Amino acid sequence: MQNEIRKEITLKAPLSKVWAAISDAREFGQWFGVRFDGPFKAGEKLKGVIVPTTVNDEIAAMQKPYEGTPFEIVVGEVTPQTRFSFYWHPYGVEKDYDYSQEPMTLCTFSLAEVPEGVRLVITETGFENIPLERRAKAFTANDGGWSAQAGLIEAYLAL
Repeated sequence: MQNEIRKEITLKAPLSKVWAAISDAREFGQWFGVRFDGPFKAGEKLKGVIVPTTVNDEIAAMQKPYEGTPFEIVVGEVTPQTRFSFYWHPYGVEKDYDYSQEPMTLCTFSLAEVPEGVRLVITETGFENIPLERRAKAFTANDGGWSAQAGLIEAYLAL
């Protein structure tokens, strides 16, 4: 079983625009598909709810059944124009399951300017700490989810 998801994409947008898309809670929510109750601040717990993305109708339709599902993160690192991270409960969409006692995984967005634009590397680590009965399903769901999210941020930045 792998314990790390890694997705890499080169975005054709200025660094400042990519940074805003990942570090501003409202912008992040538009492409990702979540509405948070406040801004991203290092060390803070944020609550939100799943809402369909505004940038891709097909993915929005896939998110629709989860609309209103509680969504919680703990913001980790916020290093301007370089790195943003948060902790969350992977594949935390089952409404009758209490995730509060489970460890969280770490999702990191790393940025680097390249000649073609900005390279975004998304990693999620810590699956080895997720209970065995949920681990494989969470990893598989999030692996596909991060592939979709890489496409969503690209579409968002092209608007």
